Amino acid sequence: MAINDPVADMLTRIRNAAKAKFSSVDIPGSQLKVELARLLKDEGFIKNYKFLKDGKQGILRVYLKYGQGQTQTIHHLKRVSKPGRRFYVKSKDLKPVLNGMGISILSTSRGVMTDKQARKENVGGEILCTVS
Repeated sequence: MAINDPVADMLTRIRNAAKAKFSSVDIPGSQLKVELARLLKDEGFIKNYKFLKDGKQGILRVYLKYGQGQTQTIHHLKRVSKPGRRFYVKSKDLKPVLNGMGISILSTSRGVMTDKQARKENVGGEILCTVS
């Protein structure tokens, strides 16, 4: 089955696995998805991730993180820019998510980065998703 939006598929798999209280979730791999997982780990939304080679495109295994009492660390995970409607912003127009409690992940000319990094480097780009 062909997937039209692989990033939305990744976010949906993570969202569904977190609601079902799974410890990990497997996602078809790509460089963009690995970068998204790296940012989610750096910001403390997931425990870890691992890229497994399988002779095809590879598998990205994401280990989910939970708080006390199995509460989710990811409460809100939303795809902003979609294949049918891209959403670009300038660095001065980047707004914090939940007053800094969440992050926006952007694809910029300098790579994939969070909104905080983009404001610091004064670079804009395409907002891929928001996480809180």
